[in-house]
Amino acid sequence: MTEEDTRSELYAELASVGPYGPGLGHALITMVEPHPGHEYAYNRWYEDDHFIAGAMAMPWMYAGRRWVATRDLQSLRYPEKSAVAQPVTDGCYITVYWITAGRYADHMKWTVAINRRLNRDARVHHDRTHVFTAFQDHAVTVYRDGPDGPRDFHALGHPYTGLVVEVIDTDTPQRCDALLDLLRDRHLPRRLAGSPSAMVTVFRPTPLPLERMSYVKQVEGVGTRLTLLWFLQRDPREVWEEHFTGLDTEVAGTGLGRVELVAPFVPTVPGTDTYVDELRG
Repeated sequence: MTEEDTRSELYAELASVGPYGPGLGHALITMVEPHPGHEYAYNRWYEDDHFIAGAMAMPWMYAGRRWVATRDLQSLRYPEKSAVAQPVTDGCYITVYWITAGRYADHMKWTVAINRRLNRDARVHHDRTHVFTAFQDHAVTVYRDGPDGPRDFHALGHPYTGLVVEVIDTDTPQRCDALLDLLRDRHLPRRLAGSPSAMVTVFRPTPLPLERMSYVKQVEGVGTRLTLLWFLQRDPREVWEEHFTGLDTEVAGTGLGRVELVAPFVPTVPGTDTYVDELRG
């Protein structure tokens, strides 16, 4: 086989088998803290190279979007003592990707292999810390406007102006199941009604493969954690007090779980270093 031989004949064969619909099956949610002094270099590497070569160019990862938390957005996060981020302000960038339903195993084989290649080719930026990185299975989406709004598989392409990430831990898988039912049927529909959030997608983390890169820690909370993504049509700073305070006490009141992170973000501006100079205090 020559270096230019990319085995194109296999692609024709693979394209004829397996699911390929638009359904949202899984997500990669990765919250990262660039090391101090490396913010510009990290932003340019991730956006100019890794977002494409390490993610969007891979099979079955069909949508992605980057978000950022400036220092004023970081200051809104709670609870102060978080099982997700220590300190709670860590993780000023988050990127969310959608993966086609039924293609998780296929995608994971490719992503493990491509990350090995990126490391071998010195195309990985190591001056960063993975604060909260996990592949997750889609559990449910709750919509504010029913069938009249964008669907969840459009969420990373629709021009939402804010994202709020909420992470909830429970003590047992049974409590996690019960909390998910309560969120879907009561808590989220009530919170969404008349709010600036068009939808909430809910995910459950899955273990990373044993072949994962050493700088990414194994996923915590498998079976006992829920990750909620609130997609906002207004800047989170404008609506924080009215719509996003008190999520922790509300969940605690159910007796089923505890909120370990509520964190607002705004979208990055692709191709620019917008917000990079606003990350540090």
